[in-house]
Amino acid sequence: MTVAQRSPKRLDASTSEAVEVSIVMPCLNEAETLATCIQKAQRAIDRDGLSAEIIVADNGSTDGSQVIAKELGARVVPVARKGYGSALIGGINAAHGRFVIMGDADDSYDFTAIAPLIERLRAGCDLVVGNRFMGGIEPGAMPWSHRWVGNPVLTLISRVFFHTPVGDMHCGLRGFRKEAYERMRLRATGMEFASEMVIKASLKRMRIAEVPVTLRPDGRSRPPHLRTWRDGWRHLRFMLLFSPRWLFLYPGLGLFAGGMLLSAILLGGPVHVGGLRLDIHTLLVASFLALIGYQLVLFAIFTKIFAIQSGFHPAYPLLDSVSRYVTLEVGLAAGALMALAGVIALVLAVASWGAVGFGSLNPSLTMREVIPAVVLLALGTQTVFASFFISILSIDRS
Repeated sequence: MTVAQRSPKRLDASTSEAVEVSIVMPCLNEAETLATCIQKAQRAIDRDGLSAEIIVADNGSTDGSQVIAKELGARVVPVARKGYGSALIGGINAAHGRFVIMGDADDSYDFTAIAPLIERLRAGCDLVVGNRFMGGIEPGAMPWSHRWVGNPVLTLISRVFFHTPVGDMHCGLRGFRKEAYERMRLRATGMEFASEMVIKASLKRMRIAEVPVTLRPDGRSRPPHLRTWRDGWRHLRFMLLFSPRWLFLYPGLGLFAGGMLLSAILLGGPVHVGGLRLDIHTLLVASFLALIGYQLVLFAIFTKIFAIQSGFHPAYPLLDSVSRYVTLEVGLAAGALMALAGVIALVLAVASWGAVGFGSLNPSLTMREVIPAVVLLALGTQTVFASFFISILSIDRS
């Protein structure tokens, strides 16, 4: 696909000729600002000599936005399923361009300034994200809670969880290769679509770059579609669901290690910490913490395998190496040994009870035999069935 160097080639809604750049604007009742956005995009196309098309992904507008878009030569793509992500997915899927530029239709971003994004895409980047903190945020363009709390916190979490190389996860002006977008397999229907794009591009080790962009107050008289707490939670929830390490593995390892360590200490007898006396009640709690931690670790393994098999996560070499040695048979053997040890410990506890004629026992002594036995039995049983489940998840479905 080529760019017209001498005569700009702006394509209208009826043109089927191949294009280099598709400019996609999600739209839901943006009649006040849509014309301005389209005209700015058209000026960029004419000025830079782009072979381009403008797509308005309409999400069910009732204010005549579709008519405005068509009159200005944009291609209107109706998207029935509601949501910011849904509108963008519909518009991007309909795009003919090798490169896609997406931006909000509320006039908060300047579509005449898309050249730096296109330049980075031409240079080989898969995804180019605007950074409003680098380019500037005009007074009144972003609520203080978004600017100083929401965006920085969510961006920091994404950098810690997924090593995303961007400083503004939620900038609405960005560009990407259509081919790279198809490899991302984006699914989010709401505002978390922006997070999903950067996270999946990072996980797939795509080439990601940032360019400064300026955020202006939008030109609408109505409130924005964005809802601070609802959409902030949706971004955070998505990141947690997409990171089994932070959702399951690290908490699970912490609980399991802490529970087992405390249990080992208390098996020898009561422990005094300051004015506290830790005895069998604490041993019981510690044992349950270890069991919960072990379950969370298993959930992390299940989720990781499913994510890799489904194409959401790239292959994980360490998991592949471990799976070559920790087979179904190894898991079954380990689980059976733990369960057998638990059964033997229970039998010994019953024998101790029988030695006193099955009468009254000293709980401080008896529970130190029963609790470890039950924990071993539970861990062994979990390991056996988890081994079967992991084998089922690991079946090659191609």
